[in-house]
Amino acid sequence: MRKNILFTSAATLAVSASLPALAQDEEEQFDSQREQIIVTASPIDRTVGETILSTSVISQDEIQRRLENSIGETLRRQPGVSSTFFGPGASRPVIRGLGGDRISVLDSGIGTIDASATSPDHAVAVEPATAQRVEIVRGTGMLLYGSSAAGGVVNVFNGRIPSEVPEGRIDGAVRIGASTVDDGFDAAGGFDLELGEFGDGSLVFHGEGFYREAEDYDIPGFAESAILRAMEEEEEEEEEEGEEEVFGTVENSAFETKGGAVGLSWVFDNGFFGVSGTAIDTDYGVPGGHGHGHEEEEEEEEEEEEGGVTIDLKQRRLDLNGEVESDFAFFRKAKIRLGYADYEHAEIEPSGEVGTLFTNEGWEGRLELIDKPMDVLGGELNGAVGFQFKLRDFSAIGEEAFVPPTDTTQFGVFALKELSYGPWRFELGGRYERTTHEVQETGFEREFDGFSISGGIGVTPTENVFLGVTAFRTERAPSTEELFSNGPHLATNAFEVGNPAFDEEVATGVEGTVRFNGETFNITINGFYTSYKDFIFEAPTGAEEDELPVFQFFAQDATFRGFEAQLEAELFRFGDFDVHGDAAFDYVRATTDVSGNDNLPRIPPVSGLIGLEARSKMVDLRAELEFAGEQNDIADFELPTDDYQVFNAFVTLRPFQGAQNLAVQVAGNNLTDEDMRLHTSFLKDLAPLPGRNVKVSLYGSF
Repeated sequence: MRKNILFTSAATLAVSASLPALAQDEEEQFDSQREQIIVTASPIDRTVGETILSTSVISQDEIQRRLENSIGETLRRQPGVSSTFFGPGASRPVIRGLGGDRISVLDSGIGTIDASATSPDHAVAVEPATAQRVEIVRGTGMLLYGSSAAGGVVNVFNGRIPSEVPEGRIDGAVRIGASTVDDGFDAAGGFDLELGEFGDGSLVFHGEGFYREAEDYDIPGFAESAILRAMEEEEEEEEEEGEEEVFGTVENSAFETKGGAVGLSWVFDNGFFGVSGTAIDTDYGVPGGHGHGHEEEEEEEEEEEEGGVTIDLKQRRLDLNGEVESDFAFFRKAKIRLGYADYEHAEIEPSGEVGTLFTNEGWEGRLELIDKPMDVLGGELNGAVGFQFKLRDFSAIGEEAFVPPTDTTQFGVFALKELSYGPWRFELGGRYERTTHEVQETGFEREFDGFSISGGIGVTPTENVFLGVTAFRTERAPSTEELFSNGPHLATNAFEVGNPAFDEEVATGVEGTVRFNGETFNITINGFYTSYKDFIFEAPTGAEEDELPVFQFFAQDATFRGFEAQLEAELFRFGDFDVHGDAAFDYVRATTDVSGNDNLPRIPPVSGLIGLEARSKMVDLRAELEFAGEQNDIADFELPTDDYQVFNAFVTLRPFQGAQNLAVQVAGNNLTDEDMRLHTSFLKDLAPLPGRNVKVSLYGSF
């Protein structure tokens, strides 16, 4: 029985080495968001309220509330963020309408070293259930993180390498729960343990593990959108006799994920140094009804096996992380990150045969040196310099290999300076980057030299107000896929074609930020405008190759503009409850500079979230309205997407007084059971988001 598992199977389980108290003092909780130190937007320690760039910190309890199988779906409701949603198994963040290689997903400051940017059906090799916090930088992150961060950065911090000694020598956390929409089961746990003293510090061991599985998820109606079904009826492309349209369930959307990590760190008075090893295995279906053959095999359709493409993904990863705060030469602090990963995933046909095998063996490292503060003309000068490198040996082997095996090397150096005069702050930064792509079989090579610069001004005219503006010019090297794609990719049902003659993509833009932080409410508004020269994007051409629609990469001048707005407020007190309200809205418009239809494909519509929350020591209650507008500004060969409005509700119980780190949460998502489709998804007309879902979870820390 699908629905009797609510309390007996299931779950979305989250783990970390240190779970925050679940019932902070309300005023402290309200203030903590604006005071959190962020490290992704700048190596110079700044709080969220001090950063000129649009930056958000997603706390651990918010991650637990929104936890999904992928990082893209977990973050989808953040302002300015959508996802590529290719089913529960694969979903990557989209920021301000930009995705793929322009959004850098980091694992504690180092890239995920997977194949997720290659195609939307490829999962991100990072586990959201073990995240302690996530930092999102909207807008370009080119200066610090290179070409793959041209549109933004998502940095997932997992704590696998401890940077502090746990209080009482050991701490940890566990979460278990259940979900109804997919009969999911999930379990995970983690801990930090002080092993003992070593030299002038202590050795700290970290361990964690997680497991998650789910069946095909339920939907409120047909898998195909009403618009697509109407088109098929008009074109008289009716189903073959004996076949029925999929209703009530998205077929081939089941998944199983498991993994774990161990870490060992030496923590001393002025820093830490540690290593970790991580393993992730996941098997997931690719929904959308993509078949297994496109050549002679299709003549034997009656003998085809049921099912669809599935993906078997494995990654083995080693990381090194260290920080030392000590004066040396012109610097006061050094940070080093180094990661190595051996990644592969097989796209398996319904027959059980491997259609394509993707492998990616890569190294990535970065070194940051933080300047000592200096007095300059009555102000304080801070800064940092850094070096970053990436090495990638990527291959796709099989009948549907659409990208040739390629070696990629990337080296970058960057510098940032910040000058503060009273309420004023001036920032200037630059980066030089060399990227080389070489096709292994032919030796064909492309080299790109990119120069990027950014400058910003921030001012705090009053204690509660911050104003900031940033201008930038960046150069992004094309990715391997944009250059060399030329073949069928059945998982996405497309014949993908790149262009090896592409030059750098140049972006020039400006972004403004306004923040007001009052005693009882916060307001943040970000506006942006970016003009691109030779913006590279993938779009259908209307042609077919090997009985697949052709999707080609184009380079055209383009413009992106839009905004995000957030409001948080303490409203009133009712009995033991503090009542809070929040609202978030975002909008982006993206067009090319061509005559005729100038709309870019897969741009999200206006969207938002309005919430009301009541908090007490024993119970937290939250209700929210989530909505997205219809998207009619569509590219050629793209279908419009309907709007939706859904209700979500959350109840958190802490039943034992004095045991505030033990809680039960009941979460209801899409309670109105609406048909929700993401315009940013290639599968939007074949697979909607899940229908009504109730999750029950138990979590605690020690």
